[in-house]
Amino acid sequence: MSQRLLDSSDVLVICGPTAIGKTGVAMAVQDALGGREHAQLISADSALIYRGMDIGTAKPSTAELEQYPHKLIDILEPTASYSAAEFVAAADAAILQALEQGKKPIVVGGTMMYLKCLSEGIADLPATDLATRSALEAELLDQGAEVLHQELTQRDPIAAAGIHSNNHQRLLRALAVIRATGNALSAQWASRASGTLLQRTGCTSETVIMMPANRALLHLRIAQRFEYMLGAGLLAEVQALMSRGDITRDMPSMRAVGYRQAWSHLSEEIDKQTFVEQGMAATRQLAKRQMTWLRKWPEGAVVTSDDPQEALGVIV
Repeated sequence: MSQRLLDSSDVLVICGPTAIGKTGVAMAVQDALGGREHAQLISADSALIYRGMDIGTAKPSTAELEQYPHKLIDILEPTASYSAAEFVAAADAAILQALEQGKKPIVVGGTMMYLKCLSEGIADLPATDLATRSALEAELLDQGAEVLHQELTQRDPIAAAGIHSNNHQRLLRALAVIRATGNALSAQWASRASGTLLQRTGCTSETVIMMPANRALLHLRIAQRFEYMLGAGLLAEVQALMSRGDITRDMPSMRAVGYRQAWSHLSEEIDKQTFVEQGMAATRQLAKRQMTWLRKWPEGAVVTSDDPQEALGVIV
């Protein structure tokens, strides 16, 4: 096994088009590292964040999530919206928490904007004045890091959970921003995810890009998975969401492939055959857009294969 894979401060990113087998590979990497005590899976999927959307998103089963816990799955109701900046803030916190626990962070998913922003950042955090910084440095010498970390915990528990008291640079930076603006740092992360992953967390990253060797085979997998979703109760799942009364088809959650087509069918706007055809076509189009993004990815180990085991072999 490579030394870099064993290095918990090096984030492993596994990405690729839908239905190529990313989740299975990520789970196998966790196994290779010794299980859930040694690795933390972090989802980078804009549909898996929603509770009650399980079948149409190909969400890991309850049993799988028990054995392979994922951060950032089932964190919001389908009525909520979620920005790329909010994802970056949450993913950073999950990565830092994994580091605190001595676990390898493994980010897996196919929402390309999430992954791009996680790697490159979005915008700059507010500047802090020299007087505030100097005062904090004096307090650090006089009172110690634990006292300052307690202040951070009181004012911003989310940020404090991801910043160790021994990391003086990040601790002072967080408190400086809070004192200068009066706002929690985590709230500002959500709107201004600044800097690269390395600048924000101190972590390097390695990306493995899974690409199909035979696109027709990927399309076949998409069709088979869609048929499986239908048999597993996709239409009943969407009907239950529609029946809640607080969800509309215009919400971001209902724009997920499969869901908007199912909504149209259940509203008697299209017949079942049309729904199935449109759902599969939309999934193929999603895969095409994802592959377009990935071909332009600045760096990463590209594994072109129809066998997910080859991607696992490259990683390990």
